Amino acid sequence: MRGWSIPLGRWLGVELRIHTFFLLLAVVCLGLSASNGPLRGVGLFMALVAAVLVREVARLLAAAWLGLQLRAILVLPIGGMFAYATPESQEAANQGAGQFVMALAGPLANGATALALAAAFTGAGGDINLFQHPWITPAYLLRSMVWMQAFLGLLHLVPAYPLDGGRLLRGSFARKQGLAPAGRAAASVGQLLALVGMIAGMLLHSPWLIIAGFFIMIGAQIEDQGVFFQSVVDTVHMREVMLTDFATLSPSDTLADALYRCVHSLQEDFPVVRGPQLVGIVSRHRIVEALRNEGNGYVQSVMSRAFQVARPEDTLGTTIRRISAGHGLTLIPVTESGRVVGIISVQNLMSSMSLLAEQRRIERMEAGE
Repeated sequence: MRGWSIPLGRWLGVELRIHTFFLLLAVVCLGLSASNGPLRGVGLFMALVAAVLVREVARLLAAAWLGLQLRAILVLPIGGMFAYATPESQEAANQGAGQFVMALAGPLANGATALALAAAFTGAGGDINLFQHPWITPAYLLRSMVWMQAFLGLLHLVPAYPLDGGRLLRGSFARKQGLAPAGRAAASVGQLLALVGMIAGMLLHSPWLIIAGFFIMIGAQIEDQGVFFQSVVDTVHMREVMLTDFATLSPSDTLADALYRCVHSLQEDFPVVRGPQLVGIVSRHRIVEALRNEGNGYVQSVMSRAFQVARPEDTLGTTIRRISAGHGLTLIPVTESGRVVGIISVQNLMSSMSLLAEQRRIERMEAGE
């Protein structure tokens, strides 16, 4: 979710990111308003942002009502994509009544907002013809506000993944094929319908159909990559990627001794053990900082006692969620019967995954022979 996106901080513990395609859309809106002035283009862009905001607020309220825990939200011009903090929340959002609540919240909110705006503008009087073509144009912003809400709501009823209708389609596939194959199938359908939408937009000279098809295509690719990544991390276990050649420190070690160990190790973080028992974690940075500011002391005085552990049979997906929820957590010791048998760090995780992928490729080639 981080590629080509801008972080907007954390809101109520949820990481919020906005895709840079919003900048492209702003340029498109300014281009459409060339004959009406740039302020009209800005107004049209804000009408679209308002439609997305209405949709996402409704979905956040629906998620809160269902008790779902969110980890991050990536906002695209066609709406937001949620990453859930727990497997239980993800399952509740993709199955049963939860998937219908999450799928219908956005379209219903956009539809209700469109009707409310139409009633308000019509009741206020004035020369506002809501059904005059073009419906969305920088020349008539009030009419555009109504139809932008309606268009986004209707768009998400199309069974093109990752739109809401496509998520319901994926849920139907998942009951027969499983979640990962269903995600890939629904993403393929979404990309096909996106291509049809772009071709139709070119034939009908409708820039909004072209734009919608383009962003559906991008969203389907992002979701497809996410499904593939999820299928990988849920089949890889800690024993396959954990570092087994690692150094530990004792709480009774001096900081000077710990610094010497740092010099001769590539590790950034060290498990601190007393006998076989894990009692803390200390980073190279913390050791150096303590030596500079406080002089020599003992590891026990600077180690962190707030840590999480994994088991060798835990999946990589479970561990990644622990790292993501750890707020600065960079090391997870892997323990078996209370003894540290390996470590997983952010520093080595990607290299371990790439090497594991190569190992599996070679094993498949040898099995084929």
